[in-house]
Amino acid sequence: MAEQIASVELGNGGPRVGVQGLGCMGMSWAYGPGSDAAQTRGTLERALELGVTLYDTADAYGAGENEKLIAPFIRAHRDEVVLATKFSIIMDPSDPYKRGIRNDRPYIRQAIEASLARLGVETIDLYYMHRRDVNVPIEETVGAMAELITEGKVKHLGLSEVTGEELRAAHAVHPIAAVQSEWSLFSRDVEAGVVPAAAELGVGFVPYSPLGRGFLTGSFVSADKELTEDDFRRTQPRFTGDNAAANAELLVPVREIAEARGVTPGQVALAWVQQQAEVRGLAVVPIPGTRRAARVTENTAATFLRLTPEELSRLDPIASRVAGDRYADMAFTSAGRE
Repeated sequence: MAEQIASVELGNGGPRVGVQGLGCMGMSWAYGPGSDAAQTRGTLERALELGVTLYDTADAYGAGENEKLIAPFIRAHRDEVVLATKFSIIMDPSDPYKRGIRNDRPYIRQAIEASLARLGVETIDLYYMHRRDVNVPIEETVGAMAELITEGKVKHLGLSEVTGEELRAAHAVHPIAAVQSEWSLFSRDVEAGVVPAAAELGVGFVPYSPLGRGFLTGSFVSADKELTEDDFRRTQPRFTGDNAAANAELLVPVREIAEARGVTPGQVALAWVQQQAEVRGLAVVPIPGTRRAARVTENTAATFLRLTPEELSRLDPIASRVAGDRYADMAFTSAGRE
């Protein structure tokens, strides 16, 4: 029986969760064919056995289908789990990679009711603004989100892909429990602004794609050659063509450390993210995604792996050498506003 992971308070006054969560997106969307209900339930149940209590989804994942997929598990364990979902990304049914953003109050009211209905619950534990619409003052958005707490529909507020200054402005309106952004050995731009702001304000940090969408595990090298046509990673610059080949070379120290320690490359990459909690002085709860129970067991084991200062120094230069942006359109992230 694998050991249960530790827990941590996600931000001052935030929910107490396992130090590693589970990203549910890939179970039904973005990474090729999804898993069936039985496989999904088995993976979710295994995660809970291991002490994973934060389960992350969004209304945009498969146009609500991801929320529906995990709903039976959430309802069966409602008092044991912390449910996180998000609003603001508008999907185009005719083109799954064409997206818009809405942060206005009428849309928030519409989105929360739809998510509650799909999930079959009365309250969302952690409700995120998924992306920032710069045409709507963030104070206005957070004010509308705070109304949901007053009404008992939401317990805690979160933001995704925001800058340090946006986080400060939002937190001044209502306490923010967590910020979610991409953070991994390959993606460290958040360390410039929002991570220090979160540490200063006592806001937890939830890194998404801590395994570089699987690239850091070595599960694929070239997305356009190895992954299915409907896999979102084929659209991401760093995983295709010459960029992918160059970035694969950056994994040499990850593999060498893994071999020396008798662990997997993915565990090294996750241990690096987990250890940023101590390095940066804030709660850090990464949400690696997987469809398989065995992978959850592997991922959670990384919370017990402590990298040495020498190992950390070998891994430190990787991000500065990565070829290609995280997304084809970086305007969809906080990077251009930081």
